[in-house]
Amino acid sequence: MSSDSAYCSLTELSRRLDAGETTSQDIVAGCLARIDALDGRLHAFIDVYRDDALAMARAADQERKGGKPRGPLHGLPIALKDLVHFEGKQTTAGSKSWLGRISDHTATALTKLLAAGMIPLGKTHMVEFAFGGWGRNQPMGAPRNPWDMATHRVAGGSSSGSAVAVAAGLAPAAIGSDTGGSIRIPASLCGLTGLKSTYGLISLHGAVPLSTTLDSLGPLTHTVEDAAMLTAAMAGPDAFDPATLGAPRFDIAAALGGDPDVRGMRITALADEQFTTDVIPEIRVRHREMIALLRNLGAVVEEARFPFDFEDLMVRNGRLIATEAYAFHRGYVEDETLPLDPWVRKRLLGGKSRSAADYIDDLGYKRRASATFADWMRGRDALLTPTLPIVATPVADVDEEATPLATYTRVANYLGACALSLPVEPDAKGLPIGMQFIGAPFAEATLVRIGRAVQRATAWHRRHPPI
Repeated sequence: MSSDSAYCSLTELSRRLDAGETTSQDIVAGCLARIDALDGRLHAFIDVYRDDALAMARAADQERKGGKPRGPLHGLPIALKDLVHFEGKQTTAGSKSWLGRISDHTATALTKLLAAGMIPLGKTHMVEFAFGGWGRNQPMGAPRNPWDMATHRVAGGSSSGSAVAVAAGLAPAAIGSDTGGSIRIPASLCGLTGLKSTYGLISLHGAVPLSTTLDSLGPLTHTVEDAAMLTAAMAGPDAFDPATLGAPRFDIAAALGGDPDVRGMRITALADEQFTTDVIPEIRVRHREMIALLRNLGAVVEEARFPFDFEDLMVRNGRLIATEAYAFHRGYVEDETLPLDPWVRKRLLGGKSRSAADYIDDLGYKRRASATFADWMRGRDALLTPTLPIVATPVADVDEEATPLATYTRVANYLGACALSLPVEPDAKGLPIGMQFIGAPFAEATLVRIGRAVQRATAWHRRHPPI
């Protein structure tokens, strides 16, 4: 697989398959060859399904040759975050203590991707139990951000391996999860498109939970179109996940139909005075440039204060995560003989002291805040913020006590929103920067429309690391 082909979008690969310019076997073999050549340094994958992937590619080619294509995703490879259960395969959730655990069922989201004809390449590394934003994992190792092969920089977490796999051209797309930014953080740090879906849009059945009220699954891709296709394939009601039963349908036809056009759309840009002090100057500049671009494209952009304090909601979101994560992992988190990441163990134990009354109060405040947000979003199509206040830092410089990466991302999970991170112009060293659009609950189609317009007018999503 050539370097250019390695960074093709799913949409382009699908077009090439339809045109007979390539085969699923060629695409999968090319991904496997790049994994062989590069993953020893990148550390994106924990398991690679070489034989299974090639067999599925051969079958896909036969189905296509027989005139039975299943749709645009048929025969295309994808990487899976290692908290998505796949029957008969190992699922570690990023924990060395879970090595060798074999899943006895398949996650609903993956079942739907398999039905669409997608081919899993393997499972990707992640922060242990998905509880961390930097992308570090002391027992299992930290994936390397491919934008700097000289210095080991963070890829962001917790979907670190998924982001590295796509950014480095080892897979055209990957599935991640997002409880406080775990798709959008690595998307921003690795120069990708990341879509955090609304809670309830995509079934969580078969995904190892971190927080049962905040988790979501979603795609890491090169383009907004790819993110929309994957979201549509995974979305829908599932009897195993009651939260999905009342969710509206994701209208992919509306999201991808026609030319992207934001004329007349009303977008609120976060006011400068509400930026946290740790936002680096280049990211402030990129935020201003995005405002100018949107206005040039015909959107109505106002700069206004958000009716919440970002740091307050970040803390509240963190408390809920810790409480619910401790409930799930409490049976072994205090077992000092288990090789758990010390910082993840500390975060999990942070939920131990929360009482039932505290938890009920926390949920009550979340419900009220979510209602206030939904009311504030009436008449607005999106809120524009930086995805992160900083760019990728060296792994050696990480302070696990600090949580700057979650400042602007956790609010979307806490308020029941959807959110999209898009790559913009990088910093002076070439390190990626992301901008975030937050939408009302189940407004994914609106965010896709905005994202498509931005990516048609820019080319930052087509950059790839100089590997």
